[in-house]
Parts: sequence; structure tokens; C-alpha cells
Amino acid sequence: MGVKVAKFGGSSLADAEHFRKVRDIVLSDPEICYVVPSAPGKRFKEDTKVTDMLYQCHRLVERDQSHEAVFQKIIERYMGIYEALGLDFDFYGLLLETGDQIRRQKNPDFAASRGEYLNGILLSHYLGWDFIDAQSVIKFDRQGVFASEWTNEIMGEALSNHERAIVPGFYGSYPNGDVHTFSRGGSDITGAIVARAAKADVYENWTDVSGFLMADPNIVENPKCIRELSYRELRELSYMGATVLHEDAIFPVHKAGIPTNIRNTNDPADPGTMIVPQVSKDRNSGQRITGIAGHKNFTLITIDKAMMNSEYGFGRRVLQALEDFGVSFEHMPTGIDTMSVVVSDKELLTRKDQIIQRIEQLCQPDTISVSTGIALIATVGHGMVSQPGSAATLFNALYEAGVNVRMIDQGSSEFNIIVGVHVDDFETAMRAIYKAFVKE
Repeated sequence: MGVKVAKFGGSSLADAEHFRKVRDIVLSDPEICYVVPSAPGKRFKEDTKVTDMLYQCHRLVERDQSHEAVFQKIIERYMGIYEALGLDFDFYGLLLETGDQIRRQKNPDFAASRGEYLNGILLSHYLGWDFIDAQSVIKFDRQGVFASEWTNEIMGEALSNHERAIVPGFYGSYPNGDVHTFSRGGSDITGAIVARAAKADVYENWTDVSGFLMADPNIVENPKCIRELSYRELRELSYMGATVLHEDAIFPVHKAGIPTNIRNTNDPADPGTMIVPQVSKDRNSGQRITGIAGHKNFTLITIDKAMMNSEYGFGRRVLQALEDFGVSFEHMPTGIDTMSVVVSDKELLTRKDQIIQRIEQLCQPDTISVSTGIALIATVGHGMVSQPGSAATLFNALYEAGVNVRMIDQGSSEFNIIVGVHVDDFETAMRAIYKAFVKE
């Protein structure tokens, strides 16, 4: 029998009804040995996530104000689940103790982590499984950097002592034992960490969608589901805005060669999306591309200078100008006498004029032009390598849609093609590319 680790997101554990769905999923599959729960998410659109209420409690404590009214809502939320599931242990006492700890510790990470901790306690009692506190098995160094190998050793030893266990997501501890959290959505990372330590055959990530879609459904109508993609493709799509899985959750399981299966708690019969180290040749019904994703709000800085290609260190000096102001770049398309850098608008903020002046000082260009309102679109897929004409298909689709391409960035492998368009053309371009590549 194989070993699976299953992580359930906040929407999958938002109320008692969803707890029952999770129990049915877990108990129907004997290979699921370890479960990683998130904190309760939204039950409906206007609802508030438990983690958000916990952060609010901390802010009130920091200002020496009472957090009891907000924490009472958290108590009501958890007790509603507890009572509906018919559980019988002193959970109310644990809730009161938690509220007091938040007041005394004044640690935002401790406060935020209690959502997963308390949900883990509930789920362990509901399933009758052991509980392993993530504070004792997930470690960060003194600077708050995740200590992967240390954690893998501690976690592996702890899991070996439990045939079935719950490990709450999102948090761990510093060397001194104080609680520290990952970034929001970090329960995905915990699940991947547990999967690696358990030497799992599959890491299942259960959420409220049936896997990755080939494009944003808010832009493209009824996009197809991606049934299989590689970790490299996932990295590209996540970077460009696909947000089903926390991108940092890729690395622990990728390193261990463990497939990740994105599943839908509300539709457990759907196979979802399988993320694998190496894709099969016949995957995704012969589609040339795996997916399309994009981001808005970029600026294109273009530097022109005659004989740029023969001037030693020119590119380094351009990038130095960005580095001097702590700004990173996204892409760097070039020509023989032209070099462009694409920078996120949030990176530039109020430093744009200073950066331009620094480039002029270091590089003495003939001209510098700045184009704002740029959107980037990535078309990704291993299938683009083996089939000629992928770039032609993409650019012809944009031409026929009347979209002007402001920037092109393509690796020699043709694994992905990134184009920059004006933000007003973003959705038109996404739909045109999808229609050109995807067989209905």
C-alpha cells in the first residue's frame, strides 16, 4: 500500500458540512496517512476568514485594547463546528486558553497560527487520529528562513511514530521555540514538507476547484482543465499569476520527485490536476500548450545607444542602476543597439525618476523611453518544443485580434513565450491566444 499526504484548504474546512466531506474523503482512501489542515476559510462571500480575525485580535492587543469581542466571534465559529460534529472534549476550555495566550504573547505569528492549530485539534478528534503540533517539527533559523533539511529530519522521525496523524499547516518555530509562520497560503508548503518527510507516493492538495485551468475563467469562458503538467510548467504559470497552489510548495515535493494532485473537496470524483516531475508524451490530449497566465501593471524601460553591443559592461551597468535602488527586474529583451528592462510598477513606486537618472549617469545612452501600462502574458508548454510554428500561431492570433505587441521574451527552448501588450489589450490577447491553441 502506498502513502499519501492530503492537505485541505480553508474552504474545505470552513464549516461542519465540509468537515464531514473531508472525513469521507480521508476514510475512503486507506493510503492517506497524514492530513494537513488550514484554518477555516469563508463560508460565503461576505464571511471573514478565521486567520483574518486572529490578526485583528493581535492588532487590538498591540494597541492595549480588548480583543475579547473579536475573539468571541472566533469561539462561536469553532464551537459551531464542534457542536455540529458531536465531539466530546474540553474544546471550549482550549479556546479560552488560546485567547489568553494571544493577549499575553503579543506575537502576530502565534496569533495567526492558532487557526490551523485549533482546526487540527478538531480534525484529530473527529477522525480519531494522532495530533502532531507543527511548532515542534517545522523549523526556521534565527532569521526566519525555513530550515528544510533540519525540518525533514525532525519531521521524518516524528511521522515514523504515528501511523495516522494530523499536522496543522502554516507555522513552525524558531530555534528558541517561538512560533513563526510562512506567508499566507503557507499550509500548501506544510503539506509538501510532510509529503517529503513521509516519502509519500502522492501529495494531494484539496481545495475548492478541480485543478489548474488552462486560463483565467474570469477572462476565458470555460477554459479546459490541465490534467497533467510538470513542476517547471507550474513554476512558470504560478509566477505569472496562476494561484491554485502556493508557489513555494513546489520545491519540497519536486526535490523528492513526489507528484502533487490538485483535487476538489466538493467533487472528489474528479481526478483534478496531476503535477509531475516529467510529463508524459501524450498528456493533455495533444494540446501544444499547457496554459496561459498573465499579470498587469508593468513598466518597460528601453535604453538605446549606438554600438551598444561592443561596449563592455553595458548590461551590467543598467542592472546596477536598478540594484542601487533595491529594484529587481522581470525580463530583459535586447537588440543590437537596444536594451529593455521590464519592472513591476510596485517595484518602481516613487523611484522611477531616480533610476532613469542613474541609468543616464552610468550608461550615457542616446535615448531612454519609459512605457507604462504594460501587461505580460506567458504561453507555457513542453509541447511547444516539438511542434513547429508555435510562435507564428501566437503572433498571428494577436495580429488578427488587433493587438499590438510591445515586447517579446522567448527562451531558445520555446518552452514559453512571454509577450508584453498594453493593459487595455490584456483580456483580448488572452482570449485570442487561448482560441488559437486550444482545441474545443
